[in-house]
Amino acid sequence: MIELKALNENHVSPFYKWLNDVDSIRYSLSAFQKINHSGEVDVWFRSVLEDKKNLNLGIFLKSSKQLIGFTGICKISSLNRSGEYFIFIGDKSMWGKGIGSEVTKQILKIAFLEKGLNRLMLTVSKPNIGGVKAYQKAGFIAEGKCRQACFRDGKFHDKLIMSILKDEYLKAIKA
Repeated sequence: MIELKALNENHVSPFYKWLNDVDSIRYSLSAFQKINHSGEVDVWFRSVLEDKKNLNLGIFLKSSKQLIGFTGICKISSLNRSGEYFIFIGDKSMWGKGIGSEVTKQILKIAFLEKGLNRLMLTVSKPNIGGVKAYQKAGFIAEGKCRQACFRDGKFHDKLIMSILKDEYLKAIKA
């Protein structure tokens, strides 16, 4: 259904639309809330392409090679063997089709089997019920919450902290 691949400078175009769509960025990175015009998108995208510390990948449909989003692992600590998972499906026509779950499976495999991480964590906005359920289904466990850590749509809401450990992942894929 999808494949994760490195992004290049030719992949910036869809981000112009996605990062200016209120629905697409509602529960996404805070940085996306401040990007308002193409020049800012260009600066952000260039920083993603130049970033060698984090894993940044495009989400592409296998059938058409169309870019539909962005995912990866940031805040990678080789000492602690941990990182933070992120996903952004900008193409709203792809929402609700299981793509997020497939991306998450592929990222977990990369994190634990290729990168040798022991822990992968994420934060998710509490009102993002679909996201919370998808992460739970993938094996992420809620660890706590950051109270009123996010301001969207004129009000504050909590962010949940979730994680999965390598042992939990390995147990799940063997089951």
